[in-house]
Amino acid sequence: MSMNFQDLELEIQGQVATVWLNRPAVRNALDEVLISEITQAINHLERDDAIRVLVLAGRGKAFCAGADLNWMKRMAGYSAEQNQTDAMGLATMLKTLKQVAKPTIARVHGAAYAGGMGLASACDVVVAEPTAEFCLSEVRIGLIPATISPYVIQALGIQAAKRYMLTAERISAKEAHRLGFVQELCEDGAIDAAIAQISQALIAGGPMALAQTKALMATVVNRSLDDELISETAGLIAKVRASGEGHEGVSSFWKSVNPLG
Repeated sequence: MSMNFQDLELEIQGQVATVWLNRPAVRNALDEVLISEITQAINHLERDDAIRVLVLAGRGKAFCAGADLNWMKRMAGYSAEQNQTDAMGLATMLKTLKQVAKPTIARVHGAAYAGGMGLASACDVVVAEPTAEFCLSEVRIGLIPATISPYVIQALGIQAAKRYMLTAERISAKEAHRLGFVQELCEDGAIDAAIAQISQALIAGGPMALAQTKALMATVVNRSLDDELISETAGLIAKVRASGEGHEGVSSFWKSVNPLG
């Protein structure tokens, strides 16, 4: 795999690809170049069947400190149409990350502020160091967390999102874990071991089953438990059972629990 990036590094270890945000001098702050490169990298890795898990991480002292100040200054001089086009770049990147068929893990250390918290929200699993810190800081500078809101609200929960979007209070890693935003809170220095363990658990699943489970959750979330949803989910499992991967997996499991059968 060969791709040239200005502000990203790709690290491949076996079936796990780590996308490293590589702007440490500005704490991996987002600008139009980095946003575009994240989108390109995710799309590229999704097409590589050898890659089973994607990890999003940051070089230097922070995961991602939000939007780059120089980028924000440039946006202030844009027309309404230019601002819409620019904002769609971030929206597209977050949607691409959220909807990629392969499991994604956010490796969070240091600051994950504003757009950085949005990045973590769009991943399937958030793993954080004890000194990691989260913040939805937009209102403090007269902005709103609009583009990241669908992902943050879903990952954080509506009531907690209300508080932290409105107050812009900092959220410790411990509190983010208590709220369920962080799924794995590591001991200091143990984040890579934790990610490796979770990655291996993910790799143990069938690639089609993982992709379809992600699609299933997207279908089910916030839906009413009505006849349409019940029929839709029954149809999905029926289809998966009849697939090659599903048939092989069930047969292998049956042989493992009933070797004489």
